[in-house]
Amino acid sequence: MINRIRDVRKQKRMTLADVAARCAPPTTAQTIGRLETGMRNLSLDWMNKIAAALGVEPELLVRRDRDDSAKLIARLGENGPEALTRAIDALLPSALDGEAPLLAMAVDASAGEYRSGDQIWLRRCEPGEFGRALNRDVLAPRSAGRFAFGRMIDRQGSRIALLPPGPGQRQMVIDGPAWLGVAEMLVRRL
Repeated sequence: MINRIRDVRKQKRMTLADVAARCAPPTTAQTIGRLETGMRNLSLDWMNKIAAALGVEPELLVRRDRDDSAKLIARLGENGPEALTRAIDALLPSALDGEAPLLAMAVDASAGEYRSGDQIWLRRCEPGEFGRALNRDVLAPRSAGRFAFGRMIDRQGSRIALLPPGPGQRQMVIDGPAWLGVAEMLVRRL
């Protein structure tokens, strides 16, 4: 089975020993190296252990036969762009850390600073974390499968106030949303 363990590990800037120590139960760097290179069979159990140690979903560790995924080819640092020794598969933003998974919202019609064709990536947060969403753009679920989107401008108890993007929009007050999607990243074609 062709796997992406090495690519994911290097993007996370982890050593074989780091991954081995984070496995439950801990294993050796040599075992992780053998699994990476295919010298040892990658079972479903090992795939789940390594994915948990890397903080990614297990399916990210398996490479498809046809390789049409986005490639990471360089890093931009203080001294300008530097080429990687070899291109590696780029990870989706949700796989970069161990926080709550990302959600995405497509923009079909321009509104405020958002243009048609944009994607807004949102990090889900629960009611106890709503304070960190103040003055940020959020997506809030409403009844009957609807949503509200806008800048969270106030919070009082379980009620939040949103100011939708674009001129002339009226403030919306939502009582007790089950969760919020806090805008974290904007993806826009150049």
